[in-house]
Amino acid sequence: MTAHSPRSVVILGGGAIGLCCARYLRAEGLNVTLVERGEPGMGCSWGNAGMVTPSHFVPLAAPGMVAKGLRWMFDPESPFYIRPRAEMGLLSWLWHFNRAATKTRVERAMPLLRDLMAESLRLFRELGPLDFGLEEKGLAIYFNSEKDRKGCVHEAEMAHRIGIEARVLDADQAQELEPDVALKVLGGVFYPGDAQLDPGRFNAAMAVDLSAKGVRFLRVEVRGFHGSKGCLRALRTDQGEVDADIFVLAAGSWSGALAKELGLSLPLQPGKGYSFDYAEPPFALRHPTILSEARVAITPIGKRLRIAGTLELAGLDLSINPRRVEAIRKAVPRYLEVDLPPAPAPLWAGLRPCSPDGLPFIGPFAKVPNLIAATGHAMLGITLAPVTGRLVADLVAGREPLVAVDLLSPDRY
Repeated sequence: MTAHSPRSVVILGGGAIGLCCARYLRAEGLNVTLVERGEPGMGCSWGNAGMVTPSHFVPLAAPGMVAKGLRWMFDPESPFYIRPRAEMGLLSWLWHFNRAATKTRVERAMPLLRDLMAESLRLFRELGPLDFGLEEKGLAIYFNSEKDRKGCVHEAEMAHRIGIEARVLDADQAQELEPDVALKVLGGVFYPGDAQLDPGRFNAAMAVDLSAKGVRFLRVEVRGFHGSKGCLRALRTDQGEVDADIFVLAAGSWSGALAKELGLSLPLQPGKGYSFDYAEPPFALRHPTILSEARVAITPIGKRLRIAGTLELAGLDLSINPRRVEAIRKAVPRYLEVDLPPAPAPLWAGLRPCSPDGLPFIGPFAKVPNLIAATGHAMLGITLAPVTGRLVADLVAGREPLVAVDLLSPDRY
């Protein structure tokens, strides 16, 4: 990566991705500083559904998503919503998204995502001594229309082709999975290889462990960079400069703006999602669940029940739209025979960094080789956090990455 063996690394971003990068880089013997403007792990990584999903091997930019997105985009209660605005960054992103949503590109991406997620789950198991509630119970996806059934079954067939186990269920078999609540579905698909964890506990446990291992945490505002001749020398912050040999860009939805300051193109759109927790669950689920067409996730996390959903492209806006939260809540009784109370406070929103082709950006920039991207994971941030950290450590150490990263280059746009 540099003319000499790197000794120090600065990681921009303290979410699950940044924390995992810090873990594996510290294991290489490097001096690691993690920069975050707030409490580590309290951003987008905190309130997500907590699902580790090898079942999500189809990237966001898939055939049919453009037509579905156009149908949904002007409905503020739809699972996928684009706030209408004349913004060149958004228009360019949508153009690239449309180009990526082809069968050829998706089939090229699926084996890569499969391998990344399988390795990430293995690494989660290695992290098991940390207390973050990892449970490998599988994931159920339920459908309640014939059209949606065809889509779910087709995806299950695709899973079989690339070696991922998927069991298509009829209504009775789906009900057997969840004997404690009445289902209103035609059936579902069960992915036994999926897992879940408590994302808040994961981030907290990682931060404590990293501090004990000597990782330095800085709570500062990033002001820019200092460097010359295509090499970064320091990060400029509101509390002075931070020198390093290597810099890792893991700032989630803010990564694109930081890259732009260096004249680099990293097309990202923040995909806002919402979640809320019932401390006293109004119904009991035994497995993490996705309500297919509604794009709503339900996860039993300890004694709580978390409900999450939507993908809203509205820029770097963390405000909560009550109408969209209510749309998530109203979707649940369409699939489950439940009387769901109003969404309890506090409501949560997070911005998931979405690349146009649904694949993360992992790797060095050609123009600035000592800057490594680790962002763009969209809804797979928790799932891919450990393997991203491992890949970044491999790259910094000069090893051949355990998974080929050609398709993940930050220079692909």
